[in-house]
Amino acid sequence: MAELLEINPDNPQERLLKKVVDSLQNGGVIIFPTDTIYGIGCALNQPKAIEKICKLKNIKPEKMNLSILCQDMSHISEYTKNISTPVFKVMKKLLPGPYTFILQSSGLVPKILGEKKKTIGIRIPDHALPHKIIEMLGCPLVSTSIKSDDEVLEYTTDPEEIFHEYQNTVDFVINAGYGGNIASTIVDCTSDIAVLVRQGLGVWED
Repeated sequence: MAELLEINPDNPQERLLKKVVDSLQNGGVIIFPTDTIYGIGCALNQPKAIEKICKLKNIKPEKMNLSILCQDMSHISEYTKNISTPVFKVMKKLLPGPYTFILQSSGLVPKILGEKKKTIGIRIPDHALPHKIIEMLGCPLVSTSIKSDDEVLEYTTDPEEIFHEYQNTVDFVINAGYGGNIASTIVDCTSDIAVLVRQGLGVWED
């Protein structure tokens, strides 16, 4: 059964973060806040945990819209390839922030994401909590959004409700207050020209 951890979003408690990171290093799955919505995620180097998330969402790994959450731009270069100079400049300007950039994946991306999956979503959220988790973990997080069953709201914003729904399927739910209900702006950067795929929280100007 999951544990609900109340963690300060601006000044995360080190001892609570250590519990989360220890779990992630042992294949744990967590629910955590970002600068947009609450996400469900695990360590990038734990393929069985990634597989568990795919099963939770009832989607095959190769068809799953997973994003890699990185700490900074240097991380990005490890997991992607063929980033053009114009695209790199756009990313450097907008990150950290509420954007997901679709890029060509490098050979380091675990095969569990799908051997035929040649692209990956990259995020650097502007939120202290996931940033600190990634720093302590020493590798990026793999994440996907938590959809709501509500007909009006697309995403669940209340961590207590999220805990109630996922308490038997994940290891930790982090309560850092209410989350947003607008997802990130998605931009396809697999070619030299960046193309808007979904308008979300991040402002995008062509």
